[in-house]
Amino acid sequence: MTLQEIITSLDDLSVEDKTSLFNVLESQLSQIKEEVQENPLQNKGDSFWEGVLRFRETIEREGIEFTDEDFANLRDRSPGREVEL
Repeated sequence: MTLQEIITSLDDLSVEDKTSLFNVLESQLSQIKEEVQENPLQNKGDSFWEGVLRFRETIEREGIEFTDEDFANLRDRSPGREVEL
């Protein structure tokens, strides 16, 4: 299930279920914040690499595929700034 499907399905929940879900998410967020505070000296290179791996996992899970067309015309083809002599 994608994130968008989850968000869309929230409309079908009752107020009580939404409140319960909110409480669970709030609890998980506070746990994550505590973990971050406990390990503030983590190597930035390691956290970057973990972010790259999470990004790749998300791309695979969502079934997103990149093609050459996605990157076409992305690069500026100009030779640079004009130089007046």
